[in-house]
Amino acid sequence: MIKAFKMKLYEGQEEEYERRHSLLWEEMKDMIHAHGGRNYSIFLDKPTLTLFGYIEIEDGELWAKSADTEINRKWWDYMADIMETNPDNSPVCVDLHPVFHLD
Repeated sequence: MIKAFKMKLYEGQEEEYERRHSLLWEEMKDMIHAHGGRNYSIFLDKPTLTLFGYIEIEDGELWAKSADTEINRKWWDYMADIMETNPDNSPVCVDLHPVFHLD
């Protein structure tokens, strides 16, 4: 299953966002894999500060459970100062509707 979404950075935080992800915690990587996530990429549209995420997941229900893990909540708190977030520090995330795919 493919999941795509968009998020938004605060102005001037492009380099910091990339730096933090280049140092992604091993516990976070393990959690993503344990919840069926693979082939995860995030792209930045610099003019709009829009982030585009792409991830392949094994199961939607299993992936949804990743949001409630302690390490994920810690990551959200860590990232909240550089991007748009909800009151619980989860990123404001808009799922994108698939319109075309070619293997």
